Amino acid sequence: MGAGRRSQTADQRAIGIASLTGLRAVAALLVIGTHAAFATGELSHGYVGLLCARMEIGVPIFFVLSGFLLFRPWVHRASAGWAPPSLGSYARRRVRRVMPAYLATVLLAYGVFSLYSSGPNPAQSWAGLVRHLTLTQIYTNNYLLTYLHPGLSQTWSLAVEVAFYVALPLLAWVLLVMLCRGRWRPVRLLVGLAAMGAVGPVWLIVLQSTDWLPNSAGMWLPGHLAWFAGGMALAVLHVIGVDCPARVAIPLALLAYLVVSTPIAGTVAMGPARWWEPLTKNLLYGSIATLVVASLVLGGSGRLDRLLSRRPIVCLGEISYEIFLLHVLVMALLTGVVLKWPLFTGSLPGLYGMTLLITIPLAWALHHLTAPSPRCVVRSLSCTRRGGVVVTSSPVPGMPS
Repeated sequence: MGAGRRSQTADQRAIGIASLTGLRAVAALLVIGTHAAFATGELSHGYVGLLCARMEIGVPIFFVLSGFLLFRPWVHRASAGWAPPSLGSYARRRVRRVMPAYLATVLLAYGVFSLYSSGPNPAQSWAGLVRHLTLTQIYTNNYLLTYLHPGLSQTWSLAVEVAFYVALPLLAWVLLVMLCRGRWRPVRLLVGLAAMGAVGPVWLIVLQSTDWLPNSAGMWLPGHLAWFAGGMALAVLHVIGVDCPARVAIPLALLAYLVVSTPIAGTVAMGPARWWEPLTKNLLYGSIATLVVASLVLGGSGRLDRLLSRRPIVCLGEISYEIFLLHVLVMALLTGVVLKWPLFTGSLPGLYGMTLLITIPLAWALHHLTAPSPRCVVRSLSCTRRGGVVVTSSPVPGMPS
């Protein structure tokens, strides 16, 4: 990364809002890809299988985006010497954006699985329903045997996301008030974010090497803080004017993806992992996701920005949250009811294509029924243009920040 234009404020540096929304579409498509590969048994096919498994990188990309977009108002106001954002307004926006579509999906999944069963499903109970409605399903021991629901298995990451929403005001206060003493000290702030990010690796080491934590604790927020911290650090770097060209960031991210797709980050087989494998995967995932997001928020308007700003990709990104919510349920019904494929059989391209074909219109309907605004994201925000790039200081509607 090279430093430049350090005197500019956040409002003076343009963010391509359309491209960030387009990136959400890519992240959602990656998540669907890894789930389709799992269902069809492709993950067992050597290095190609590991490449498919690592498409779960879509989740870290979502987390880094959330860290950047949601922490940016605190950073912007701190750099300008203003009061922090209103907590009441922040809480209302988060609840309004996330919960209506989520609650509808949970009720739909439990309704469907009350009529259809593909095997043992201990989460299909009143206790499981309450846990999922309150996003507390991951806070248990033996999650796979208690609250893993075959139509909602991906929602563990939404539970982590919401935990970050709850923790963010406190984290911002610790970093900006306690650590920086209420003054704009970006270097000190970045050091604090690095310390915050170190919590994740330490948490995973403790989880793997001791019995102090429940075996499901790897899914909790502390294990993923490094990913959110990466996005929060990008918010600081954006304000102080650091550049990270896409021509540098994207090749580095691709190289890291090839590395994390080797057994150094663990295999896809069920069973105990060596302590360094989840740690390596966590660190590489965070690096990849942060580099990808940095290529857009610190890289300026370039080819990647223009590609992800194309209208079909942006509109797909606008419903990416709803796609994320619905695709597992759709995939379960496709394989179990329509195609009748036993687990770990069938065609990856076929399942992927059919899942998208059904999920996208359902996601569009869910979005327009439950989202705060039915308009396309670029038009619905209060924006200006500088140098042909859309600028805003508001978080982007999407999945789900």
